[in-house]
Amino acid sequence: MNSTPIQLAETDEQIVACLPVLRQLRPHLIDPDDAVARVRRQQQSGFRLAYLTDGDDVVAVTGFRLLENLAWGKFLYVDDLVTDDARRSCGHGERLLAWLIDLAKEAGCDQVHLDSGVQRFDAHRFYLRHRFRITSHHFAIPLQPSPK
Repeated sequence: MNSTPIQLAETDEQIVACLPVLRQLRPHLIDPDDAVARVRRQQQSGFRLAYLTDGDDVVAVTGFRLLENLAWGKFLYVDDLVTDDARRSCGHGERLLAWLIDLAKEAGCDQVHLDSGVQRFDAHRFYLRHRFRITSHHFAIPLQPSPK
């Protein structure tokens, strides 16, 4: 099992290094400058990007934030959790998820939440195996054309 510590992507270079894996979940993040700018804007409202390496390669990435609302109290929301396609089933996603749950506990969160696209069956099996429950439907209405 990989013993490399999970790191927060704090520099532009670290954010860019996460992009090849992150694009596997968010293919519209084509331009590195735009992706860094998006991450920087989101960081202003608490978003954090963390990653796991194997040697020099980023193998898994997660984007998350600590939030509080009336429905759930204090919670950690997982925006993104992706493992490199070529490195799946090696424990990297499981390791990131355990790290997120530990972080949420340390921060005094009541819950961990995430949304997963309805077509992502492998991800659903992964979350259900890790004791996540399907608790709601997420609804959205696009106000502008979706990014290409």
